[in-house]
Amino acid sequence: MPVADNNTEASKTFTPYEPAAGEEYMNEQQLAHFRQLLLDWKQELMEEVDRTVRHLQEEANNYADPADRATQEEGFNLELRTRDRERKLLKKINETIERIDDDDYGFCEACGIEIGIRRLEARPTATLCVDCKTLDELKEKQLGS
Repeated sequence: MPVADNNTEASKTFTPYEPAAGEEYMNEQQLAHFRQLLLDWKQELMEEVDRTVRHLQEEANNYADPADRATQEEGFNLELRTRDRERKLLKKINETIERIDDDDYGFCEACGIEIGIRRLEARPTATLCVDCKTLDELKEKQLGS
């Protein structure tokens, strides 16, 4: 549930973490904050999956007109592609929760520095700091991947 996503119920109740002066990075309170953020996001995605299943079941009509049938199928395909992306995101959320459990959350996988609370609130599944992510994207762009 990125902070910028203000269309969802969970993000409407989002409260940014305000660390106390001199507070240790990724202490128990911060880890609990991010765990809850991830659990809320996961719940939101699971509810969306349920809504999609209901929608596909309720709206599955066998239209006689090929154009109507094609329009319906294209809508279903779009929904299913979206759910597939969310399925991959759910996997990343679960992996991130495991990193929290293993006390290995909040530090860049490439260079080891703190990713930062605000970046993690914007993208709780982030594994790279801003600098390493920027370098990664530049390399990807240069390789044309």
